[in-house]
Amino acid sequence: MSQATLQALLQNGGLIEATESQQEGIFALAQAAEITALTVECDRARSRSAVLRAIVKAVDFPEFFGNDLDALYDCLCDTVMDQKTGLYLWFNKLHTGDPSLAEDAQAILSVCNDVSDFASTKDRYFAYTVIHAGKHPDPDPGVAPTPYSGSADDN
Repeated sequence: MSQATLQALLQNGGLIEATESQQEGIFALAQAAEITALTVECDRARSRSAVLRAIVKAVDFPEFFGNDLDALYDCLCDTVMDQKTGLYLWFNKLHTGDPSLAEDAQAILSVCNDVSDFASTKDRYFAYTVIHAGKHPDPDPGVAPTPYSGSADDN
């Protein structure tokens, strides 16, 4: 993908198909266009709530976040408006292939499309990329999975 094509995609908003190896270049182009670029770490997220917490953490939104899709829309729209020209989110390892998360992941991405539409009416940009991960690995027998908040030793 050429730089001009990528720059146009950032400014058009919405989903940008990319590979992990393109992240650095996309972030550089976003910075050049004065679009804030953030990474949403989704690898440990096993539920809608966990993905929402990952987004809120990435955009540094307040703790009073409502933790539902309406609140996500409001959070992202406010964040877009707080930026100089717009916002780009890189969803890293979103487990869209996990049966317990697939439907919720699609609902979250639908909200992202709605935010892109909102941004375009306000002369702002909102774009995102999803690096899809399959199903979460099954936990080892007798070993509790690492909690989303950090390692098991943090408790």
